Amino acid sequence: MEYGICNLAVIPLRAEPNDRSEQVSQVLFGEIFEVTEWTERWVKIITESDSYTGWIGRLQFAMLGHIAYKNLKQTPPPLTYRPITQAWKIADNSVIYLPAGSSLAFLEGTTCRIDNERYEIIGEIGEREDMATTAKSFLNSPYLWGGRTHFGIDCSGFTQVVFKLNNIQLKRDASQQVEQGTLVKNINDVRLGDLAFFNNDAGKVTHVGIMLNNVDIIHASGKVKIDTLDTAGIYSKEQKRNTHKLHSIRRFM
Repeated sequence: MEYGICNLAVIPLRAEPNDRSEQVSQVLFGEIFEVTEWTERWVKIITESDSYTGWIGRLQFAMLGHIAYKNLKQTPPPLTYRPITQAWKIADNSVIYLPAGSSLAFLEGTTCRIDNERYEIIGEIGEREDMATTAKSFLNSPYLWGGRTHFGIDCSGFTQVVFKLNNIQLKRDASQQVEQGTLVKNINDVRLGDLAFFNNDAGKVTHVGIMLNNVDIIHASGKVKIDTLDTAGIYSKEQKRNTHKLHSIRRFM
């Protein structure tokens, strides 16, 4: 088995080995993965954190030895918490702008290391905040299919990254996340950090958001915004109608 690590700020994870293929997710700086297949320009990977499969460019990562992969898997490195953290790539005197949730592999002091490259962290990496503060930092981030950063994010990428920054591991898609946690049976019992899931007409879970209390929900739909929840689903303040049909609410903390 071969392993890799993301050495760019963020790279698109695509459904097929083609630049025009849809972005199904993103791999953030320092995240690790297994490499399962090679082509001339692409590699197929399985991400370590959520077992998500897709294709990335061959020039967009660094190889990682088995022992280093095992060490990072067993002892996850510190994360960045600010929307942007600057990392000085010492070898070529350039700066990489790391998104929130980046992993600082083999961090010693203020320097992390990927392969033989060293990256000096400029300024503070921030610190963990409560769930509501973390979620609200994404307000007005534009919706982007497969996105996982403040500069573009989808509904389940939003919940996944916010939970990651609060030391809770979620799977990637809403249809997978709904299989985690424990069911909250009464909407009146909902509290901060519960996830509300929504289904389409066929009954498939296609949307998810984070409850701020038993009424307000923050979610990515067009942009990250706060709407209200009732027994029917999400009521959009902008559209003045219910937009998502409630499937269930689940608790993770």
